[in-house]
Amino acid sequence: MTDTLILLDGGTGRELARSGAPFRQPEWSALALIEGPQFVSEVHRRYVNAGADVITTNSYAVVPFHIGEDRFAAQGRELADLAGRLAREVADAAPRKVRVAGSLPPVGGSYRPDLVDLARARPVLEVLVAGLAPHVDHWQAETLSALAEAELVAELVRDTGKPLWLSFTLHDEAPLTEPALRSGESVVAAARLASALGAEALLFNCSQPEAMQAAVRAARAELGQASPIRIGVYANAFPPMAEDAEANSGLSPIRADLTPSGYAAFARAWAAEGAMILGGCCGIGPEHIAALALLRAVATT
Repeated sequence: MTDTLILLDGGTGRELARSGAPFRQPEWSALALIEGPQFVSEVHRRYVNAGADVITTNSYAVVPFHIGEDRFAAQGRELADLAGRLAREVADAAPRKVRVAGSLPPVGGSYRPDLVDLARARPVLEVLVAGLAPHVDHWQAETLSALAEAELVAELVRDTGKPLWLSFTLHDEAPLTEPALRSGESVVAAARLASALGAEALLFNCSQPEAMQAAVRAARAELGQASPIRIGVYANAFPPMAEDAEANSGLSPIRADLTPSGYAAFARAWAAEGAMILGGCCGIGPEHIAALALLRAVATT
């Protein structure tokens, strides 16, 4: 990777819903894979057209938590393979180089470190890795709320030979003395672990934009300017998530103030602290990524 700002895509689930794709709970974004994969391809294309350098496989909800134990046992690898192929086809058809990130989600539900069960997560992640591996350029373990999740993912993808990007979700309900994951473990500890695991990138995602700047600053201070690990941010557009939030109970509200220009203002501050990878998570759409692309264009002129 070069010193040029790298742009990720934005949220997939909300964009699928907005596009008219099959979409409901509990399947969430996985339903489009099952009933309307053409919608998934179209969302990927929108993000490429907006300027994304990386598109993320629509595999976040391909877990028993969303599609059920029986369906996962019968179709999990097939759906993971489909998610990988759809992203790969769009990336390969792009007019410029676009990477595919293999999304590996928290198996027990987002924002809930108390539900992390590594023994249960292992066989689910093994299925996703097997299905996605032929299609992805790097692994993106997303919305990790505890360090132990990152350690498990690193173990499971090690033999694939593909780079690992680790992305943690942050405590964002109230200001803390030190930026921390939802588990209470510090961002400094996450940076140390990313270095120990040989991660190519350390990111923070699916948290409020206001929580991100301090996390980037802490990670950069711990890693040092000479570290090869790139730091990145892709925030969500949700209000703060309570510690006992039900991750699959319904659609969370979207903040009206996070317009494309408003989000880009946050991103400018993250970049000033040393973030070199920028994108969006839930509720952040192609129009926001286009604003980030404009930000990059201005910065390089």
